[in-house]
Amino acid sequence: MEVLHELLLLTLLIVLAIGMLRLTNLLAIAIMTGVYSLILAVVYVLMDAVDVAFTEAAVGAGVTLALMLAAISMTTRVEKRRSGKGPAVLPLLAAVITGMALVYALSGMPGFGDPTAPIHTHVAPRYIEVSPHEIGIPNMVTSVLASYRGFDTLGEVAVIFTAGVSVVALLWRWNRDD
Repeated sequence: MEVLHELLLLTLLIVLAIGMLRLTNLLAIAIMTGVYSLILAVVYVLMDAVDVAFTEAAVGAGVTLALMLAAISMTTRVEKRRSGKGPAVLPLLAAVITGMALVYALSGMPGFGDPTAPIHTHVAPRYIEVSPHEIGIPNMVTSVLASYRGFDTLGEVAVIFTAGVSVVALLWRWNRDD
């Protein structure tokens, strides 16, 4: 049943992406981008990556949407169509090559939920066994996020802080121009 939910959500993500490519109303595209990020956060929750889901919801659906809305309020709501230059072959080619590289990289990864994957045989048991004694923090989640993945957490906090400062700067400039 969970696989069916994931397939439905992934299909919805593809439909939203195609819809965003077809639209020229930037406000509608911004809103669809926020919906896309929320659906992607749900997919991350289904994959048991709750911390990534929180980050996607906060940054993708929250801060990015706010930045897009602020930018649209200062510019225009409708995208100008390209005038007779033909299809954009180079961006399409870059997207196809990137997709092929990602599929190739995915083929070398262990299967989803594979109990023999290195994360389940080496990393997780080590965290469970030595984390409270090695770090000195009884909560294992806190010790992983604050110590073993400290640089990752610091990077996430820096991204969220930078996005927040950008939103405040945009709103401050927007109010000053009025």
